[in-house]
Amino acid sequence: MAAAAPQERRAPAPLPSPGSSPTPPGTGIDTGATREGTASPLPGPRCPLGPARCAAPPVPLPPAGLAVTGGLPTVPREAAVGFGHCSISSSSFPLSSCTAGPIAMASGSGAAPKGAAGARSATLKRCLDVLRDASNDSEQFAALLLVTKAVKAGEVDSKTRRQIFDAIGFTFPNRLLTSREPPSGCPEHTFRALGFTLLACFCTDPELAGHSQILNKIPTFNDVLVSPCDPDSTSMIDDAYQCLTAVMATPRGPRELVTKGTVSALCHAYVDGNYGSDRALTLLLGLLAVAEAKCWQRDAQHLLAVLSKLTEEFLKAEDMTKFELCELLPHFIPLSSLLTQDSKGSECLHRIYEGLAKILGSKLSHSQRDPALKLAACLMQACGPEWIPAGSTGSKFLALLVNLACVEVRLTLEEPDPMETERKKEVVTACYVLMEMGIQECLKEEESLLEEAQKMQLIRIMEEAFGAIIYYLRQVTEEELQDPFVFASVRILGAWLAEETSALKQEICELLPFLVCYAKKLFNSGTAEGLPQGDGVQAGLASTEGSVLPQDVLRFLLPGFCHLTAEDRPREILISEGAPALLCDYFLHQWKVLTSEPGSLAPLTSTEMSLQTACGIFLNLVVTAPDLIRQEKTFCSLVDTLLKALPFLLPQKDHLVLAANVATLGLMMARILASSAVLQGTPSAKEFFGATIRFLSEAHTAQTDPSSHQLALAVSPAYASAWGDIGELWFLGMQALAGCVPLFPWLPQTVLQARWLEALSEVLARVAPASVDFELVAAFQGVLVELARASKPCREVILSHHGEEWANLYGMAALEQCLSEQ
Repeated sequence: MAAAAPQERRAPAPLPSPGSSPTPPGTGIDTGATREGTASPLPGPRCPLGPARCAAPPVPLPPAGLAVTGGLPTVPREAAVGFGHCSISSSSFPLSSCTAGPIAMASGSGAAPKGAAGARSATLKRCLDVLRDASNDSEQFAALLLVTKAVKAGEVDSKTRRQIFDAIGFTFPNRLLTSREPPSGCPEHTFRALGFTLLACFCTDPELAGHSQILNKIPTFNDVLVSPCDPDSTSMIDDAYQCLTAVMATPRGPRELVTKGTVSALCHAYVDGNYGSDRALTLLLGLLAVAEAKCWQRDAQHLLAVLSKLTEEFLKAEDMTKFELCELLPHFIPLSSLLTQDSKGSECLHRIYEGLAKILGSKLSHSQRDPALKLAACLMQACGPEWIPAGSTGSKFLALLVNLACVEVRLTLEEPDPMETERKKEVVTACYVLMEMGIQECLKEEESLLEEAQKMQLIRIMEEAFGAIIYYLRQVTEEELQDPFVFASVRILGAWLAEETSALKQEICELLPFLVCYAKKLFNSGTAEGLPQGDGVQAGLASTEGSVLPQDVLRFLLPGFCHLTAEDRPREILISEGAPALLCDYFLHQWKVLTSEPGSLAPLTSTEMSLQTACGIFLNLVVTAPDLIRQEKTFCSLVDTLLKALPFLLPQKDHLVLAANVATLGLMMARILASSAVLQGTPSAKEFFGATIRFLSEAHTAQTDPSSHQLALAVSPAYASAWGDIGELWFLGMQALAGCVPLFPWLPQTVLQARWLEALSEVLARVAPASVDFELVAAFQGVLVELARASKPCREVILSHHGEEWANLYGMAALEQCLSEQ
């Protein structure tokens, strides 16, 4: 069709009054406002296709069925679709590949011939010029129709699409959104729906989806999702979902959505069953995947409502829906105690328990049982065993869970098929979580869900499963060491070794070289910054594909190594494989991690626990392999760190157990490395021994015995809560200090400066001798005898404080003899 004849440039026609008769449909929408400036609402009601002049040169149009009358496009009646009886052309706003409603400007396939493409590009450029130069809404609508006729949706690339969006701008869609009065004969949401469609079209460009003009409309999108839906507003809801989906894919998107209330809107939309509720659930899953903690922090009650609906469906379902919900529910289980502390959450947990009991009590295929095991493991991680009711029913359920987990592990790992093992890694990792819970329940002496007979049975079953894990790990190749599933397998084995080293001893000894090599590789590849500085990672249920490899495997192996270094054969293997040097390096690194935060140390963390356990391993080596301490150079660095660590630790609150470990280990190593340069009266050595004396001397005090009303020697209040963990360390430290006195000539002077002898003499003279047990008397006597022998000033202080009298009173024969000697 030929282009329209040139029209004389004229100002836009005045708007008809509200009472005037509307112009016949088919000529354009007159909104009565310019594109730039304040986004004022569109006037109404009036016919959407009123008269207007195009304030630009005529544009040749492709023969797409669009007639031009009086300088304005006329939409063919057969092409009209959409807002009730209001004729807005589908060809005017084609957005078929955008999936967001009537407008489509997405790229696609189907290139046009080169000559046709060049002509179309020139036509489009002129149309965009018209769109940019439009002086009012009528001209802008007309220009928009021209643009959409000049292009084919399937042939618009991202650059062209962006040019179109730039020409339209945000002001026009903003004004459409604020217009509440529709044109005559059109549905209520006509203008708003068109505004949403334009914004959905904009959001097909990732850069525009993150634009502030889009982000500040998130509350508007939210409102649409929760508003009552009628057949005329479904396109708006579709467009709102498309906009929110596009926003979530931007860097700032998830944070903006959470802070602007999208989570609650999505929850309402899903719980109320609104139009598009399935898309609401999909968006919720996406937000929880990237911002779970913030979502639950801000919208816990709304998310609980979703979880409640899902668990009700889960309990009632008797078809494949039940297994599909097994896959879905873990995404709505927060890793916190929220569910067990909230009544609605507790109801959800009980429904899941009942649903799982039905599933696991039935004959199922692997594809049906696997999701149930993963859901149970997810609940164990989040809530522990609290979601399982007490009593025989709950104990049978827990025993069944652990039993099924062990069977699954054996089936997968005893005769590993590489393809089958790869496919089953996620469910086997979930089984590891259930097995770890089984270990913990078997160890409980009180308030365990399991009966004694069940515990014995499960221990035997788990032993077989751990045999399969050991077998699998022995087959691991060098190329597989980076597989997170290997890490999960080593982690659960570490949990077993922490409690049980007598079973499978031969298999464990054969595996030790691999464990040391694996830990060494991960530690060295992690470097100082690579190791986790917090609580590390749990044996999670996330897919093992593409996971970030956690480096701190030693954290999980340390308790087992502590047991094994007390036994001859495992200790020899660990030493021959270089474990002591690795553990020294690990200790030094973890100490840096612990002290990296300014100010006081944080409350007990996994890092501090690792340091305590490492101290236990070193104490075993000091006692059983002193020559190793002398020969291994890294132990000199360890001693230097210990000397500096104790003066720093001792004043800190809530770190007494670690301080006791450091003090005792430092004293024990000082006896072996007495000739080391760092112990030759250096400031750090004197500060360490001063801190050690303070730790040892402040452990006991005189207190009134309530039963006898006499003064008795008792553990100091500051030590009382931790005495179960540090009591043995204190006695070992006293013994080690006595051994250090003759090795360091300057040490008695440090004791005198601390005035410990005076304080101890005073306490022993005041308290009832019967309140001081024999072991305590022996510990005091060992130190006092060495000080009296090594230092005349110390001997004189003891004598001047009636030492001979109370030595006789407490039966300290060796001290009496030493003091009586000239």
